[in-house]
Parts: sequence; structure tokens; C-alpha cells
Amino acid sequence: MSSSTVPAQVHAAAQAGQLLPSTVENLTAWWQGGLPSWAQQSIAELIERAQWGELNDRFYRYLEFGTGGMRGRTIGAVTARAETGTLSAAGTPEHAGVGSNLLNDFTLVRAVIGLHRYVAKYLAAQASPAKPRIVIAHDVRHFSRHFCELAASTWTRLGGEAFIFDGPRSTPQLSYSVRWLKTHCGVVITASHNPPHDNGFKAYFEDGAQVIAPHDKGIIAEVNATPLSAVHEFLSADLSRVTVLGRDADDAYLAVAAQAVIDPELVRRSGLRVVYTNIHGVGGVSTVPLLLHAGVHVTEVPSQSAFDARFPTVKSPNPENAEALALAVQLAEQTGGDAVLATDPDSDRMGVAVRNRAGKLELLTGNQVGALLADYRVSKYKELGWIPREGTANACLIKTFVTTPLQDAVGKAHGVKVINTLTGFKWIAGKMGGYERQLAAAMGPGFDYDATPFRERARLLQQHSTFYLFGTEESYGYLPNDSLRDKDGNAACLMFAELCAWVKSRGLTVPEYLDEIYLRCGFYLEGVINIYYEGATGAAKIKRILDTYRSSPPQAFGDVAVTRFQDFGREKFFDTDGEQIPAQDLYLVTLGNSYSFAARGSGTEPKMKFYLFATEPVQSAADLPTAKAKAKATLETLRAAIEADARRRAEA
Repeated sequence: MSSSTVPAQVHAAAQAGQLLPSTVENLTAWWQGGLPSWAQQSIAELIERAQWGELNDRFYRYLEFGTGGMRGRTIGAVTARAETGTLSAAGTPEHAGVGSNLLNDFTLVRAVIGLHRYVAKYLAAQASPAKPRIVIAHDVRHFSRHFCELAASTWTRLGGEAFIFDGPRSTPQLSYSVRWLKTHCGVVITASHNPPHDNGFKAYFEDGAQVIAPHDKGIIAEVNATPLSAVHEFLSADLSRVTVLGRDADDAYLAVAAQAVIDPELVRRSGLRVVYTNIHGVGGVSTVPLLLHAGVHVTEVPSQSAFDARFPTVKSPNPENAEALALAVQLAEQTGGDAVLATDPDSDRMGVAVRNRAGKLELLTGNQVGALLADYRVSKYKELGWIPREGTANACLIKTFVTTPLQDAVGKAHGVKVINTLTGFKWIAGKMGGYERQLAAAMGPGFDYDATPFRERARLLQQHSTFYLFGTEESYGYLPNDSLRDKDGNAACLMFAELCAWVKSRGLTVPEYLDEIYLRCGFYLEGVINIYYEGATGAAKIKRILDTYRSSPPQAFGDVAVTRFQDFGREKFFDTDGEQIPAQDLYLVTLGNSYSFAARGSGTEPKMKFYLFATEPVQSAADLPTAKAKAKATLETLRAAIEADARRRAEA
């Protein structure tokens, strides 16, 4: 079979409408692009087997390098023999799947080249003589170590300096290491809590945060301008010029993550016992040492503690799902642990279960955990004199628009500022970066933000800028302070352990503390709808929902009218600081019963997401059961109506 002539079956399938025009275009470019023999054999096999749906999913587009990087399949839904080859002991195929819409050696190297080109131009514009510097971390997924080494090798071959770790490390450690090493950017190879067949390439800039404007569009442009032909010379890894980080890198991160505890003695006195699971991911590298050092008794789930890219004990390694915590809950019931803590594969998110008054373990949602931590931490900062007891407009909580409005109520009750951002911790980090720059400008040349002790930095920020108290998003992401710039599951476990210790010292349970917050702020309940649409046809359905929400906004759901429709893609919105919020396909819908919901397409998975918010007034403890029951019933009715409407729009 000629290496330059695309098999005739491709053209026949295109004429029959079985292959999309974009699939044919991209497949032809790859077929003629000088692929290694195994890669061309893989495409040929899929063509011979008439796997047109699989080829569409693999080639209908280039894997999008978005504002946070790339995430997608690295193993096809249908695999070819030449890709699979000889499986490793961990079940990893010999090669990542071939395709422009898969994360593989080709799309990864293309992304690295584009990122390097952007950083080099950025340094040149500053007249900096420095070589582009990058630090790269990876989780435990299929091909993660391979992708990490290939990315580092490519970077050094391009003339830059690259640092990697000696094994899997968490996403928050990567964020911190960018600042600690003073690199110009960073990358973590991870797909977070996605299914085992996925992996990702998450890009960070010199502040340790995921890239936002103006760097995001500049990097995307450089990646998109990199042709497939540019990657071939980088497809074998050479680590001779790559620096492997040692124990000092871990110690530096752990020292900063340990600052998540506000009152260390409280934790040490508590005798707190937790069951922890890393769900086969990297969390045990940092979370367990942090908890043990703080004085928490930790029992790990043995069957889930080892690294395993297959995540064999769970359907999904997502701490949002009850099933992912089932083994930890079972162990806690056997051992009498006070709480269950769990982190996802790259340990940037945390899920928990706590004991109620009846002694049974119950799961908390990310919204509930975020509200609890926000209230506790602001209260503790006041108690210890870090912020005024009456509150201050120069200290803030930061959350996303799709996170519970209970946190807005908590902030208002405490007299501190609450900032709402777009979805994603990069926007929370962007606000922190602005506060850092404001303080640096006030302090003048020579001021070292990171070297300033945390307590002193808190004082200076309140005097000249804004002190970041706590940040959270509903999808189980939390960050205690601004020493790093992404959500931190390791530090979150430590924060929640402190909260449990405080609640225990008061003779309460965590659910009872949550009820105290409801009595002060009103009852809030949240729900979420995830509608999955895979592949090329699925992407079109998600787009139809988003487009028709804009062109024909909903007017009512059942007998509840829509009273306000906010389109963040067309209207201008400003946060509490008066800064304009970037345009995004996000819709906020307010209903006549004071309930509301947000709608957006997921940035990391093939799904449409709806975030539902219920609120009911509470005058006394006696009102709580009625308020909870009413909110739950009304929200379920609303959920069914919103989902039915969305599915109709998808098929329109």
C-alpha cells in the first residue's frame, strides 16, 4: 500500500456520508505526513475494518488546545493491533492512539513546540536573555511518564531548560514549583478524574496559574500554527539535558501546603482519626505526610493506595461520586474513623464523608464543604486577630458563579468581600495575581512577595490590596492561601481535618455545624445535571444547546417563569472589584421562585452541565426540616424540566 496514497475506501466512505469532510482532510494529512510504520498500520487497520465512527472521532478535528491546555482520549474506543502491541504490566498499550483528536506523541509534541515558541517570543519582547524554563509533572495515567519525558526532551532540544520529578506528583505541587523554581511556565500531564482512557496536557504560566489572557490566545495561536511536519524530529526522548528534581522540591511544597492549618495546636489536641484514599492516584505522595505531620491518625485504603492507571476498584476515580469513596467508607465503619478523605488521581480535588449525630457516615457535596471551610476559616482568622472581628472589605472569599450562593451569604454575614469568577480555578488565580501585583506596586522595587512570611503578607495585603482568605469551586476544588495558584487536594485534606478537629472540640458533628450556618444564612441546596454527548456528533449536540439558549432563551419550566436571563457571552458583567468578566458561553437563569441555575458546556469532558441552586428562608431550627424537604422536592421537579428541555434542544 502506497504511503502517499490514501486508501480508496476512505473516498468511498466520504461519498457515502460515513466520513466527515474534516475527517478526510485530517486523515489524509496524517497519512501523507510521514508517520512511523506502526502509526500508518494502525490507520490502515481501522480503514480495513470500516471503523468510520472511530475514524471520525479520531480525525474530525485537531485536539483543541484551549485556554487550559488539552484533554482527551489517549486510547481509542476501538484500538488497532499495532497501537496495542505488547501491554505493559500496568495495562498500558505500546503506543498512544493515532489521530489528530487524540492526545498522543504527535499532538503532545506539537503543543510543546507551540508553548516554547510563545515563551521564547514573550522573553524576547521583554529583552530577556534567559532561556525558556519549564517544569513538568505527571500523574499515574497511561503514558503519563512517557509524555512527561517526551515533553521535557522536546523542550531542551528546542533550546530551553526543563525540570521533571522522579515520579508522579500532584497538580498543586506543579503549580507551586513554577513559582519556587521561577520557571517561565509549567505543564502537568493529567486528565484529573476523567476515565482511564483519557489523558491531558495542562499549561501554566510564570505565576503558577493556568494561562489566561493575554497569554492563552497567544499560546493557542502558536500551537495551531505548528504543522504536523514539525514534530517528527522530536519523537524520541533524550533526557541528557533534563534536570530531575530531588527531595528539596517535595520539602518546599510540603512546607507551604502545611500552612493550610490556621490553628495547628487544635489539630494536635484533637486525636482525629481519618480514613484516606488516593483512589490509585498521586495523593499519597503529599496528603498522607501532611496529615501525619499535623498529628492526624491516618488509615489508608490498602486496595487503592498503589498507583494504577486502570483505577480498577472504581467505576470512575472521581471523589464527587459516592462509589469512589465506598471502600474508604466501609473501612471507616470498621475502624471507627471520624471522617473519610479522598483525592482524585492528580490530587487537586477532595471528597469527604463525615459522621452524623447517629454515628453514620454521610457524604458532603463540594458546595457544602466549600461553605463549611469558608465559614470556619473566616471565623478562625477573626478569632486569631488576622482580620478585624467586624470584617473588612480588604479581605475576600473567591468562588465561581456556578458555586453555591451560600458562600456569598457567608461572606456577607462575616463582612468580607466575595468575588465571583468564571468557571475554573485559573480565574480565581487571576484575581490573586491581581492582588499580588497591586501589593508589589505599593511596596516598590525589591519587594519579594513569596519570601514575605504569610502572616506579614496578610497584613500588608489588607493595608494595600486584598487578602485572599479562601477560594473554592463546586467541583470539589479548594485552595487555602495564595502560595500556589491552583486548587489543592492535599492542602484541602489538611484544612478539612482542622475543621473536623474544631467541630469535635465543640462536641458537635460536621452536619450540625452546617445547620448552624443555615440558621444564620438561610437554607441552600444545589443540584447538577450532566448530559454526556461523545464524539463529533456529541459536540454538535452540545453546541445546539448552547446556541439555542442564546437565540431562544427559556421562558418557563413547568409553572415557574424565568424572571432573568443573563448571557455572559453577549452582555458585560463586572465583579465586586469592578473588573470586567471575560465573555464566555455561560448562562445564568433566575426563576420566579428565587431558585436559579447556570448552564455551560464542560471544558474538560464531552458534556453539557447545568448547576441548580435552591434557597429557602429559615427563621428557627424548627423550620429547617421543612425548608430542606421543600427545596429538595422543588429542585427535583426543576431538574427534570431543565434536562428534558436541554435534550429537546440537542436534537432540534
